[in-house]
Amino acid sequence: MKYRVTHKTLYSYNAPVSLCHNEAHLAPRSSLYQTCSKSKLSVKPTPAVQYEHVDYFGNSVSYFAIQSPHKVLTVTAVSEIDINQQPFELETARNSPPWETVRDLLQDRQILQAATIEAREYLLDSPFVTVHHLLKAFAEVSFFPNRPILEACLDLMHRVFTEFKYDPNFTTIVTPILEVLEHKRGVCQDFAHLMIGCLRSLGLAARYVSGYLETLPPPGQVKLQGSDASHAWLAVYVPELGWIDFDPTNDQIPINQHITTAWGRDYSDVTPLKGVIFGGGDHMLTVAVDVEKIEA
Repeated sequence: MKYRVTHKTLYSYNAPVSLCHNEAHLAPRSSLYQTCSKSKLSVKPTPAVQYEHVDYFGNSVSYFAIQSPHKVLTVTAVSEIDINQQPFELETARNSPPWETVRDLLQDRQILQAATIEAREYLLDSPFVTVHHLLKAFAEVSFFPNRPILEACLDLMHRVFTEFKYDPNFTTIVTPILEVLEHKRGVCQDFAHLMIGCLRSLGLAARYVSGYLETLPPPGQVKLQGSDASHAWLAVYVPELGWIDFDPTNDQIPINQHITTAWGRDYSDVTPLKGVIFGGGDHMLTVAVDVEKIEA
């Protein structure tokens, strides 16, 4: 599959902004099943400073600073991505190792494989995800003794999908996941954080994945420009198999419709656009995303 993603962010300020420093995670990363063939970031007004770098997690990051007064900031990222991933087989889940075996391998400091060492950092607490006995208790319904880890993850994902309501008006970026667990409401970011918290509370390595999901309009309707949105899911580490993605918002394992932009410990590591401004007062934010399938 080949996609073009256009992500446009518009800030309108009530008063002039005299100076701003910004960081963007908007260029999709290349990985085993995904190749970002091109990505361009356009900023208006023209930045005084702009450069690209790779962060600790291997994500592409754009930094820019605007040093002239402005009341409108427009940031547009246009990227083209090829995805070629094989469908996930349920037999793979049934034949995956027991989750306790994976947990013990991650805790065994005698295991010196590079991938396992790297995965251990995703066992730790992060700004938006802290291990908790309530998260562990919720997860243990799916992770009973000796159950294959991927089979248990599929079950946990399905429970989040069926027991929780998608409600964009209930949470904000900083809503604690224990509130999400208590009220069983949230959005994709919350469900990803929740499942990550459940897995880490069991001693398993899980990371946050940000990106996009191709959406289709109802039958007979034309897709509206800018109607897509950023999306979030998670991945769990399994020795020999690597990182396996799970999307609890849609109860599916991402294959060829999920476009990965970045990954990290949680949302704070991969925020699409963040920064510091001087001045501006109140502001209005508008985000428009288009995910378009194009000819190979």
